Amino acid sequence: MARKKSIRTTFLYVVAPIFFFASIYHHHLRDAVYTFSFASLTPSPTIISFSGANNAGRQNLIGAAKTPAYLRSMSTTAVLVHDWEVLVIVAPDTPPPPNLDGYSCLFHTKEITPARFSGVLPFPDRGTFTCLLPERARRRLPFKQPVLLKTQENPPELAPPPPLLPLWSNLVYDSLTTDDDVVLFVKGVNTRQGLNRHPSEFRCVFGDDVVNGVRTAVTQSKQEVFRCGRPRLTAVTAVGGETELVKVSLEVVAEKRVVPSVAYYTPPRRLASGRGKSLLCATTMVYDVTKYLREWVLYHAKIGVEKFLLYDNGSDDDLGKIVSELVTQGFDVNTYMWRWPKTQEAGFSHSALYARNVCSWMMYVDVDEFVYSPSWQNLSDPSPSLLHWRIKSNSTKLGQFSINCREFGPSDQKVHPALGVIYGYDCRRRLENRHKSMVRLDAIDDSLVNAIHHFYLKEGFKTKKWNTTEMVVNHYKYQAWPEFKAKFRRRVSAYVLDWTQKTNPKSNDRTPGLGFSPVEPEGWPQKFCEVRDERLKDLAIRWFGIESEFGIKMPWER
Repeated sequence: MARKKSIRTTFLYVVAPIFFFASIYHHHLRDAVYTFSFASLTPSPTIISFSGANNAGRQNLIGAAKTPAYLRSMSTTAVLVHDWEVLVIVAPDTPPPPNLDGYSCLFHTKEITPARFSGVLPFPDRGTFTCLLPERARRRLPFKQPVLLKTQENPPELAPPPPLLPLWSNLVYDSLTTDDDVVLFVKGVNTRQGLNRHPSEFRCVFGDDVVNGVRTAVTQSKQEVFRCGRPRLTAVTAVGGETELVKVSLEVVAEKRVVPSVAYYTPPRRLASGRGKSLLCATTMVYDVTKYLREWVLYHAKIGVEKFLLYDNGSDDDLGKIVSELVTQGFDVNTYMWRWPKTQEAGFSHSALYARNVCSWMMYVDVDEFVYSPSWQNLSDPSPSLLHWRIKSNSTKLGQFSINCREFGPSDQKVHPALGVIYGYDCRRRLENRHKSMVRLDAIDDSLVNAIHHFYLKEGFKTKKWNTTEMVVNHYKYQAWPEFKAKFRRRVSAYVLDWTQKTNPKSNDRTPGLGFSPVEPEGWPQKFCEVRDERLKDLAIRWFGIESEFGIKMPWER
């Protein structure tokens, strides 16, 4: 009897609460299954804790302040993104602080984690900071938004309780107004697997008051793109001499719910350019790519790409500095802050509208991918006509070119090659894998549906597939292990959400033989080397190489 009672007591006070808490966790995070990796959580942040017992010592630890901190903290909203990272978005009407250092996030658990400035979201401009959700806050549901404040401020009492912290997997995260409609970019409604709900199931809602907000019909609902009518109100209205910004969201009619939103309805926005309309531009999504960016821009500019549009997926390197240098050197390079994980298709859909006024065709290739034709092999110099004449010489009903990719391996490299990826990686797999595209922007279907590698076209337009004797993409995919490991730990790929997780094992985005552990496989430097291919390397040396007393130098070397 004593043993049965002990077992029953253990179940009631230990096991049952665990199951109860787990069920709550599952319910609260069911929309975030792509967000978190509970098996490999990030290290705990540095935390300053203000428990009730320690309240008396808080003045000595932080420093006294005469003005209450809640009056000095900036007005913000926050979103829980990936790996327990919280993106804190400063209200658009808040002037930027003179010093972006020394900020922290104060959570409802009375814990503080450091906040780092993380760029500016556009339209309207809003500064952002990132901080980590403390371990104790992760165990208290529902999650609550933090307060952004200076580290040296006296932390406020969080009363009334802070609002709920929305998840990035269920969010209206951006919007774009055209001359005819409004386009919302929304996670958590449609799925990547092709489950697109009918437009009649939704309404666009304009205004902070979602109950009495202005509603318009949704006309397109594909992937993360929702198109709806423009409301009968001005995007920015004058109120007492000041401007009032209008929030926009998406209503799921049958469920009687409005998706959380950090997007605003603005006047029509387009990519600005003082150089007129270009025949060919290039768009890609980037994260910590400054090692490759100069080489990618300089090479493609010489063969016909006139403008470059980079969707910044939250880079932590010196992307802004490198872009400024390229602009100073005469290259037309623009960035758009696109902070949201696993939204590459949506970013490309956005670019198809955003750049349409200044680009006729758009090339969609990554910064480790280089377009090349074997027919150029004997040319002494590059020319923009190398790509331009191929576009101009085809039918007016041609809307897209499809280009096969050849995947290059580490080629015995142990670190990033100083002369660049074209020079350093010269051994590849035999067979092509995947393809990339050059798309005529006004031929893209109004749904903006794409599979990253190609777009769906309007009726009447066709896609031409180039064979590998005409054009190919050299994809320097499997690089030296330190580069490859960093790239695949935080991919923007839509198909493998986390390469350390045992999901979607047959995807082409998986690396053969890598498995699920971030440990260098035996013989990595020699892997994927089936064909020695130095054609583009030889061509780049002829076109760009500079002889010096120390050997060949390339213009993109740092």
